Amino acid sequence: MFPSLVSSFLVSSLLSLSPSNCFLMCVLYRVVEAAGSMAQWNQLQQLETRYLEQLYHLYSDSFPMELRQFLAPWIESQDWAYAANKESHATLVFHNLLGEIDQQYSRFLQENNVLYQHNLRRIKQHLQSKYLEKPMEIARIVARCLWEEQRLLQTATTAAQDGTASHPSGTVVTEKQQILEHNLQDIRKRVQDMEQKMKMLENLQDDFDFNYKTLKSQGDNPPNSSPICSELSQDMNGNSQAAATRQKMSQLEQMLSALDQLRRQIVTEMAGLLSAMDFVQKNLTDDELADWKRRQQIACIGGPPNICLDRLETWITSLAESQLQIRQQIKKLEELQQKVSYKGDPIIQHRPALEEKIVDLFRNLMKSAFVVERQPCMPMHPDRPLVIKTGVQFTNKVRLLVKFPELNYQLKIKVIIDKESGDVAAIRGSRKFNILGTNTKVMNMEESNNGSLSAEFKHLTLREQRCGNGGRTNSDASLIVTEELHLITFETEVYHQGLKIDLETHSLPVVVISNICQMPNAWASILWYNMLTNHPKNVNFFTKPPVGTWDQVAEVLSWQFSSTTKRGLTIEQLTTLAEKLLGPCVNYSGCQITWAKFCKENMAGKGFSFWVWLDNIIDLVKKYILALWNEGYILGFISKERERAILSPKPPGTFLLRFSESSKEGGITFTWVEKDISGKTQIQSVEPYTKQQLNSMSFAEIIMGYKIMDATNILVSPLVYLFPEIPKEDAFGKYCRPEAAPEAELGDPCSTIQPYLKTKFICVTPTNSGNTSDLFPMSPRTLDSLMHNEAEANPGPLDSLTLDMELSSDVASPM
Repeated sequence: MFPSLVSSFLVSSLLSLSPSNCFLMCVLYRVVEAAGSMAQWNQLQQLETRYLEQLYHLYSDSFPMELRQFLAPWIESQDWAYAANKESHATLVFHNLLGEIDQQYSRFLQENNVLYQHNLRRIKQHLQSKYLEKPMEIARIVARCLWEEQRLLQTATTAAQDGTASHPSGTVVTEKQQILEHNLQDIRKRVQDMEQKMKMLENLQDDFDFNYKTLKSQGDNPPNSSPICSELSQDMNGNSQAAATRQKMSQLEQMLSALDQLRRQIVTEMAGLLSAMDFVQKNLTDDELADWKRRQQIACIGGPPNICLDRLETWITSLAESQLQIRQQIKKLEELQQKVSYKGDPIIQHRPALEEKIVDLFRNLMKSAFVVERQPCMPMHPDRPLVIKTGVQFTNKVRLLVKFPELNYQLKIKVIIDKESGDVAAIRGSRKFNILGTNTKVMNMEESNNGSLSAEFKHLTLREQRCGNGGRTNSDASLIVTEELHLITFETEVYHQGLKIDLETHSLPVVVISNICQMPNAWASILWYNMLTNHPKNVNFFTKPPVGTWDQVAEVLSWQFSSTTKRGLTIEQLTTLAEKLLGPCVNYSGCQITWAKFCKENMAGKGFSFWVWLDNIIDLVKKYILALWNEGYILGFISKERERAILSPKPPGTFLLRFSESSKEGGITFTWVEKDISGKTQIQSVEPYTKQQLNSMSFAEIIMGYKIMDATNILVSPLVYLFPEIPKEDAFGKYCRPEAAPEAELGDPCSTIQPYLKTKFICVTPTNSGNTSDLFPMSPRTLDSLMHNEAEANPGPLDSLTLDMELSSDVASPM
């Protein structure tokens, strides 16, 4: 019965309309049909960056992208290709376009969105001045843009299917995400279908109500009973009514039956739609959003920066919009029920539960959509977020992944530290802090590049609360300063369509230091926490820190290099580090490493921990030898046994670069092959160069100018080929500073000023010296006189001396 009722309603509605209104009704149905499938504009916004850049080039002042955004469903529902070839239709579509702009302007007027009002007014004036007399031209422009959009979508789809698309920033759409997008598409279609059924229900109810009241006014008024069915029953039992009246009453009862069936169908379908929304929402919040938060943790400790939120924002906004539409439809059901009701009305039975369900869904979605987009970080240390020094400014950014323009400048964010851990902090003896600076800010869409609703805090600082125990509440605290974890909380309130929602999110745990020398251990704490847990609020993590496996530690250690340089660690380098941590082993995979072993206990035979040693090497690489590391010239981590094994077969002069194992502050040395008088192969190493020495001379220049002085006081270079067989000049020559030009040309006859003697610093190792650590830079002649008084050198690393060589003008040349 219901299908026939629908068809009769549509036919009667269309026949009752004027030709112009009939056309508008057809346009409305085309809009609904277009919205039923995933809008083309929504699909385009989910493409990766390289396709979006092509999309941007399609639009200009002739057809602004803002207009495409504001009127996307309507624009996609028009036949622009037909309008481009028929002037009368183009004129009609153009005037309809101006009408759509007026309607959108009215919506922005109600929302008090001054910026969008201004833009729409400007766009409309431009279109009227340019295309009022030539509407076919704008039709051709829009038709071409839509065709180019479809071609772009097809190209992106084909590339993804062929596996040829490159996704460096994590824009790969997995099969699970494709299913999610399909489910969102299905929800949008069902919501639009529900909108049409609600209109049909309203029209059917109005028709029934009109006929009922007309029939009632023609005869005796039946008893004033509330249930309509009772009144109908009493009327039909009256003997005074004519046969025609009874026939109309029968038709009226059939209309009521159809009305009841349509109401029951709508209520049933709404319940199913809310279940589908619940399922999709769990996928979004429990899976996709949780995955993003885990990727953010990994990115914070040097992992791949796969943390773009735009796609998630599109998905969540789409679901939120659908939920608000359904909520309005449920409210409409209440209005209809108040006008017409009867015994067994399904709206009375099920509407309260539907209302409660949709409110819970929307409230939970909004709460999940409030996230920390950028974690707290000091601008001077961008590669080490989540470590904050007291008195130093730090920044962070929050974002609401529901892109509603009506919320622009409506949400005031407040920042608090350790909001929920007061009692816990007192028990464990943690310090307490106050947040200074601008700790409240209003979210807006103008500060972000993509129009997202966000707030960035750039001027926050922490100040420790002083109390009897130096800021601590318990003198028996078990955690050291760099193991204390603190949470920064962001909170606000949303008032939207009669709902008040409290939003709260918090940063990942941060470590607060008071001196920059605490940075290495603080960063180790951040690494260990984010490596081993995705618990967002476990501030007691280090009261009993879990163990990690070598596989986990190795990956994180490699990230410490790859995140700030162009090169991570090789398997061989990682194996050397594993041996430093765990000792000799055949297979390190799965071996467990404790927090104390990683950061607190000294290495065997050393006076410092593994992490202190490695962190100083990382600092050495970044500040002094970055270019050489990026070129792959530094083997770096290699055992002495392996070093001897790979150098021994090589010809004399072959050398390699490795990090010192004995220098706590971080040092780098080179080892080379040479032959003694008897022709026996020897492996020699120079005393490691530290940051203090590399401040004065680059490591490349040290290598290029390095000499040894043999027994006959002749300076020779033992470094010829960088392992395996790269000529030294090819590897390091480009990193040496060019010689300074002389003050005056040597051959200038007009010059009466004698040129300065050119100088060049070189590092020299006397091969027959003993302890030369107390020697300062000196001339070769002075060194030669001292060498005769020295004993023969002891085996081991060779000390090098930096000499300032004076060269006469006739022999001055690069060495």
